[in-house]
Amino acid sequence: QVQLVESGGGLVQPGGSLRLSCAASGFTFSRYAMSWYRQAPGKERELVATIFRAGGSTDYADPVEGRFTISRDNAKNTVYLQMNSLKPEDTAVYYCNARYSPYDWGQGTQVTVSS
Repeated sequence: QVQLVESGGGLVQPGGSLRLSCAASGFTFSRYAMSWYRQAPGKERELVATIFRAGGSTDYADPVEGRFTISRDNAKNTVYLQMNSLKPEDTAVYYCNARYSPYDWGQGTQVTVSS
């Protein structure tokens, strides 16, 4: 049974930082490119960042390029998202999933950027 459990969200002021974690189980994590997505109120879910299987290659959506960093620990079946210089428009529920063959979505973790 596949599980994706996101954590690390919270309330942060503009300019602040958060580190999200996603613990995966039930599939061979190291074989999959993994991504972070986000969904803001009233908007569709959007792709934020991807890290490929070996962890050496990453890709970012334009709005987060240079501020967010995706990484993974295949020994822990965990993918991370370091978010720096946060902006109010980063406010959303953040989810992780396999990039090209997604599983059922987890519960996500809420990130709120507000003063």
